[in-house]
Amino acid sequence: MPANAVIVQAALRELGATGEIVVLPEKAPTAATAAAQLGCEVGAIANSLVFDADGAPLLVMTSGAHRVDVELVARTAGVRSVRRATPEFVRQATGQPIGGVAPVGHPSPIRTLIDTWLSKYDVVWAAGGHPHTVFPTTFDELVRITGGTPVDVE
Repeated sequence: MPANAVIVQAALRELGATGEIVVLPEKAPTAATAAAQLGCEVGAIANSLVFDADGAPLLVMTSGAHRVDVELVARTAGVRSVRRATPEFVRQATGQPIGGVAPVGHPSPIRTLIDTWLSKYDVVWAAGGHPHTVFPTTFDELVRITGGTPVDVE
C-alpha cells in the first residue's frame, strides 16, 4: 500500500471510521474513473477538491455528479474568493497528490465543506491519499471524521 494510504488508514482508525483502504488496479483521478472501477454511480464518489480560500486551504468534498460553484462556496465559507489550488498548494496543505487527496490524514486540520448530495447514498467512496486508493464511508461518518460542514455546492 502506498505510504500516504498507510497514513490515511491510520487516521481513519484513530477517528473510529469503519472503512478500509482499497487499492484500485488503475489510477482514479476523476470521479468517473473511480466509479467505473468500483461499479457505483458517479454521484457516490466523494471528490476531494482543495481550494485556495483567501490564502487558506479549503477542502470541498463534493459528489462526483456535481461541479463546485465557487461563488456559492465563497459566500457559504464567508471568504472573498475561492479558486482552485495549485498542485503545490494542495501537496503543502494535505501532504497528498491531486487525484488522491483523502478527507483525513493531513499534516494539520483543513476546514472542510461536504456536499449534502452525498447523503443520498448509503455508501460513498473517498480517496485514500493516493490516486490508486479509495475507502468506503457514509455521509454521516464523513462529516464526523472531518469535522466538516454539510452544504450545497452547486
